[in-house]
Amino acid sequence: MYANSAYLNHSLVDFKDKSRPLIVGSCGTYHLYTKPRLPTYRPRGRIDFQLLYIASGKAYFHFGSEENETVVTAGHMVLYRPREMQKYEYYAIDQTEVYWVHFTGSDVTNLLRKYEIPIKEHVFYTGTSPEYQWIFRQMIQELQNCRENYQMLLTMLLGQIFIHINRQLKEGNKATSYMLEETERATRYFSENYNKPICIEEYAESRHVSACWFIRQFKHYTGMPPMQYILSIRIANAQNLLETTAYTVSEIAAIVGYDNPLYFSRLFKKQLGMSPTEYRKRQAAVLEK
Repeated sequence: MYANSAYLNHSLVDFKDKSRPLIVGSCGTYHLYTKPRLPTYRPRGRIDFQLLYIASGKAYFHFGSEENETVVTAGHMVLYRPREMQKYEYYAIDQTEVYWVHFTGSDVTNLLRKYEIPIKEHVFYTGTSPEYQWIFRQMIQELQNCRENYQMLLTMLLGQIFIHINRQLKEGNKATSYMLEETERATRYFSENYNKPICIEEYAESRHVSACWFIRQFKHYTGMPPMQYILSIRIANAQNLLETTAYTVSEIAAIVGYDNPLYFSRLFKKQLGMSPTEYRKRQAAVLEK
């Protein structure tokens, strides 16, 4: 299992704070590979809000009572309000990858309403864009490193998630079932083959559509062009390998699909503002604290 998390003031205790409109208290990610089951049970809930994003696989939630079970698949988010009973499980067989954030503040309810996020609903579809994963990873990194003005940046990053949710909820209602199906088919294909050479023109031809039309529609529904989507997956997996393995940068470059490690390093630095080696050293230093 891969896990990475960060907590404000290094405290695992949930808290309520109305000194500012929005405050990120903690965030993290889990990706189950081998651990058979990862359960969470909070009968009295938490005193803050929690937002979870199912990036891949599925999760099993029990809303309202421990007996009821709701299967939540990739591309959905789950919102818990304060004091709500929380019971859910992830299973390795599903290869579940989930991101989460806890937040509080004096204006949370109004902000959720502003972005038309359904406060009274627990589950809503937000799409499978790696943009969410990138934002969550940035939040984790900011909360771990505690650089200047990091709390303000955390608020801005969570605000970005709210904006993306709002866009998806609005545009999703206008989307045709055909294009949603095609986009989901493409994201699955790219996720399964990201480390292989992928030609967008050939993929579009295999789906009997023009490359220009496919690229335009894919960007409309995911927020980025297909090649940027593939790059995001490669960089996210490279981050994971840098954090959890002893592979060299050259080996990681090959694993995620680059024959030239120097080219990979340039792309990595362009995306994250630091080289793979610098990223590994920084994450190791954070874990040692």
